[in-house]
Amino acid sequence: MTSDQKGPRLQKELKVNDLTHRDAIVNGVRLHYVEAGEGSLVVLLHGFPEFWYSWRFQIPALASAGFHVIAPDLRGYNKSAKPIGTHQYEIDVLADDIVGLIRHVGEQSAVVTGHDWGGVIAWSLAKDHPEVVKRLIILNAPHPAAFRRELGTFGQLWKSWYIFFFQLPWLPEAAFRAFDYALLERTLRRDLVHTAIVTEDDIAAYKAAFSEPGALTAAINYYRAAARISWRRDSWRSTRIAIPTLVIWGKQDRYLGLALLEGLHRWVPKLRVETISNASHWVQIEAHERVNQLMLGFLKES
Repeated sequence: MTSDQKGPRLQKELKVNDLTHRDAIVNGVRLHYVEAGEGSLVVLLHGFPEFWYSWRFQIPALASAGFHVIAPDLRGYNKSAKPIGTHQYEIDVLADDIVGLIRHVGEQSAVVTGHDWGGVIAWSLAKDHPEVVKRLIILNAPHPAAFRRELGTFGQLWKSWYIFFFQLPWLPEAAFRAFDYALLERTLRRDLVHTAIVTEDDIAAYKAAFSEPGALTAAINYYRAAARISWRRDSWRSTRIAIPTLVIWGKQDRYLGLALLEGLHRWVPKLRVETISNASHWVQIEAHERVNQLMLGFLKES
């Protein structure tokens, strides 16, 4: 479908194959993104180990409701550039990518939505670039100050064991590649409450994305970079985010404990939290109807 055709068809039925694929040069790298719809801009930021496709249920719903939606492959993922070096994946660099992408599509601000690592980037945007964030939607991604607090507990430390494994050279990449990306498939399926929602075709798409040269190392470098910088520890504890914020949380998350939601109003006074009991870390996939309902309701508030 061409960009000239996309407007009329969105009012009928938008499918993943109908999305417009584009590339942008921002912050010195090439980012691939998909685009749909017209109206106020909504940016969807995926996590690990994902790519834009993890928003396959949200893009049609948002576009059909009258929003201009863009969902990038974050730097290092799928069809986006994969610069070499851990420093290329520091949080400030990742946030600058999204500022550049918003400006690239001709906007000065957007609703920013992030899941997992995309949520961490979204938190950083709201803190350091509040002028570009109209509203903030976070899905199973911890506020950095809360995450540091909870890492001091055995429960969250146990859940976060993989972060320490990812600090090793080459071994994490080898583990993910082994047996035709069996660990990737296990990660995307084992943790779901409703495993049937992820199909064989979905798994094939994720495997193809991580078969791109350099993709695995780039994705794991997010964790390596995070472990080697301070994330301006003191400023996270003292900064309040005044942007209206919706947090959606799948309660069956194996990686992030519910304690991460405690005390969020201290840093985010305009906060609304919605938990979904029968959903895991991959809440936007297995509880997509409820997530879409919550997102659209929040976006339509005055």
